[in-house]
Amino acid sequence: MESMLNKLKSTVTKVTADVTSAVMGNPVTREFEVGRHIASGGPGLCWRIYNGTKKSTKQEVAVFVFDKKTIDRYQKFEKDQIVDSLKKGVQQLTRLRHPRLLTVQHPLEESRDCLAFCTEPVFASLANVLGQWENLPSPMPNDIKEYKLYDVETKYGLLQISEGLSFLHGGVKMVHGNLCPENIILNKSGAWKIMGFDFSISTTNPSDAEPKYTCKEWEPNLHPLCLPNPEYLAPEYILSVSCDSASDMYSLGVVVHAVFNEGKPVFQVNKHDIFKSFSRQLDQLSSISPTVLNKIPEEVREHVKMLLSITPNVRPDADQMTKIPFFDDVGAVTLHYFDSLFQRDNLQKSQFYKSLPKVLPKLPKRVVVYRILPALTSEFVNPDMVPFVLPNVLLIAEECTKEEYVRLIMPDLTPVFKQQEPVQILLIFLQKMDLLLTKTPSEEIKNSVLPMVYRALEAPSVQIQELCLNIIPTFANLIDYPSMKNSLIPRVKSACLQTSSLAVRVNSLVCLGKILEYLDKWFVIDEILPFLQQIPSREPAVLMGILGIYKCTFSHKKLGIPKEHLATKSLPHLVSLSIDNNLNLNQFNSFMAVIRDMLSRMEAEHKTKLEQLHSMQEQQRSINISSPRSQSETTTSPPSSGKQIDDIFGSTGANGRENGSAAAPAPQPNRMSLTLEEKQRLAKEQEQVAKLRNQQPLAPQSIKPANSSNAKTKDLTSSLLNSMTSLSAMSLAGAARPAPAISTFPSSGPMMGSMGAPVSNGFNAPMGFQAGVMGMRPGGAGLYGGMATATSTPNFGALAPSQGSIGQTNKAPDLSALDSLFTPNQTKVTLNQMGPKAAPGANAPWLNQYSSAQTAQTGAQGAAGAMGGVPSGFGMQANPFFSPQNFSQPAAAANLSQSGVKHSASVNNDLKDLFG
Repeated sequence: MESMLNKLKSTVTKVTADVTSAVMGNPVTREFEVGRHIASGGPGLCWRIYNGTKKSTKQEVAVFVFDKKTIDRYQKFEKDQIVDSLKKGVQQLTRLRHPRLLTVQHPLEESRDCLAFCTEPVFASLANVLGQWENLPSPMPNDIKEYKLYDVETKYGLLQISEGLSFLHGGVKMVHGNLCPENIILNKSGAWKIMGFDFSISTTNPSDAEPKYTCKEWEPNLHPLCLPNPEYLAPEYILSVSCDSASDMYSLGVVVHAVFNEGKPVFQVNKHDIFKSFSRQLDQLSSISPTVLNKIPEEVREHVKMLLSITPNVRPDADQMTKIPFFDDVGAVTLHYFDSLFQRDNLQKSQFYKSLPKVLPKLPKRVVVYRILPALTSEFVNPDMVPFVLPNVLLIAEECTKEEYVRLIMPDLTPVFKQQEPVQILLIFLQKMDLLLTKTPSEEIKNSVLPMVYRALEAPSVQIQELCLNIIPTFANLIDYPSMKNSLIPRVKSACLQTSSLAVRVNSLVCLGKILEYLDKWFVIDEILPFLQQIPSREPAVLMGILGIYKCTFSHKKLGIPKEHLATKSLPHLVSLSIDNNLNLNQFNSFMAVIRDMLSRMEAEHKTKLEQLHSMQEQQRSINISSPRSQSETTTSPPSSGKQIDDIFGSTGANGRENGSAAAPAPQPNRMSLTLEEKQRLAKEQEQVAKLRNQQPLAPQSIKPANSSNAKTKDLTSSLLNSMTSLSAMSLAGAARPAPAISTFPSSGPMMGSMGAPVSNGFNAPMGFQAGVMGMRPGGAGLYGGMATATSTPNFGALAPSQGSIGQTNKAPDLSALDSLFTPNQTKVTLNQMGPKAAPGANAPWLNQYSSAQTAQTGAQGAAGAMGGVPSGFGMQANPFFSPQNFSQPAAAANLSQSGVKHSASVNNDLKDLFG
């Protein structure tokens, strides 16, 4: 690795030193930055070609440098001859301006060490491309080493040289005198340009129709740089010291041969015996062998043979060569048309650009990217031509890599993104949006591409809005989620609500339906579904679009609609839409099919929830039955706070979930195997219970005759009220839900049972109220350790009588179970002792209702139920017993008599005070 770094360092140092030494002190460096050495060209490949930029405008150029040190070994007069010859060629090139001649950007500058001038950006000379690598940088650039000419490049390149000669011969009346691959330059876009006018000859009679040229005699003693390349010279130049425009045509014939034969000329010339070589060459040209031209394409072979004729008059002139069928190739014609576009009007250009997509696939990528693309992007300054040019540019972009797209295409496209006129520009971009989002960098997408889409959604043209809405789903997967959520969806919704066009509104709904899969569930439920209720129109197409969004959301595996939303929002909305008079039978059936599917799923989900809850209740009931407690233990030992509250409200898991699933009840800890921490916790609970026991006990009541039902009811109500007041230390909150009043209580039978169990008076329909759920944790967590509220609570109001009490309500109930409660000698009564102690049998049906209901409801986090069609609530707020203010009202306390019973003519008022 170190050796490679050293080698790289030495190479960079050498190149930098070469550049510095080559141009140091030359005036060219004052205006241009000189880059790396890229190629060589000119007579004998003596000019080194560097890339460069103009300091003031950053315009890219090529810098040609001739280092005088390469001729230091020659005598001074030879040095002067070489320098003068080179200076003449550059000065002549600078004076000439034509598309087929190399364009000079800065004239020749001379310093003590070098000659330098600047031209248009250059790739290499034709000699470099054909394998002549003299005076090239080391190591060899791969782009030159691996460069292969395509057929279309060769054809059009030779056509360009022919046109250049036509300009020289006909326009300037000049003979080039040294046409060879060294003096043919390929610029950066691949065009072939002529340079090297060192030995050019101008006519001596410019005004005459027939120009005459004076040729210099060949001087073999001169330095090779002071002589033209003899391998490309016409025989008459050497043998008869004469030349004219036909001499250049002979040179063109040799160039054609070299192009198709890997840079080899027709004949090799011995430069030390030039006359003998040309004499032998003359004999061979008289009867040229077919094998000499066998690599040249057949359609141009005869023309090349004529160009190599020893008789100048037989050779075709430059104008005739430009018209031969060999150059009628579709690619060559296309490239030629691009070079003459500046001469065309907009109508001709538009017709050409329309047919260009058929030609582009037939051309090599290098030709398209470096020759055609720059010509196309140059038309972006003409807004009228952009709709015709843009499809071709995007077609080229599809064949480019992302790196090529960013480097060659995107800089020219960025200003076009912001053009709003003509409207066809926006339509073309929308149709190719997948290409733009795939190859454009994310930052540029946010800054240029997506704002263009947003402008299309807000455009005044209905056609553009429709097209945009139709196309958005095709590339929605390529848009980042924040942009879709915060920018795209709000504009689609706005277009739907604000438009007066039915087509735009329907397409907006269809667009939303197609991109639902790219959104998350809660965004759809919170933003999309409520938006559907805001749509003002009720056309069948709109209604079916709304239905489609509901159906997609409901049936999509990633989305779905919760049953609560189905019951409260989705189904009511769909039902109201389904009976719209604009719908036909098939559309109505579609609505009903979706509604039935929603109802079925809602029923199945809720039924499953209730079944799970029921099984848990049954499991708790079996646990309670399997572990009965003795009468003595119930009356003498105080229950733990957890057990006490479980008996009242029913136990539930502390971690209730929204879906209604209840945790299994916690078993009582084994007193014989408690740890020290558990004993401490149990002792703390017992201390809390002791505080409850020290509060005001229930007032002893005397049993009155059975026919005074109102008095008994009021006594029982007062007892319950005082009992619940004794729980004032509990942190219970929630507003009570009003329940229907009950006209009377039974004349006999105590109102027993756990507070969490259903209660029925045995005569009227069950009275309903809803309760919260408090969960007790094992080990003494109990009421004071933690209280959990579940969203789905047991139904304390669905007070159906147990099976044991059916058909027995007319019998006189046994009131002996209440003796211990209302006897004055009873000192203190816990809430747990208010429950039934034993099954009273057939003589106590009302009491059986409470005992059976207690075991059925204990420990349940149950489904909500209601009496009389009142919908059930969730949480502690729905339970009147969870509102301590219901039991400590000053006004109510003021109206109590000494016996604790409120004097009122109506039992309903008492129950309202109790249940809220």
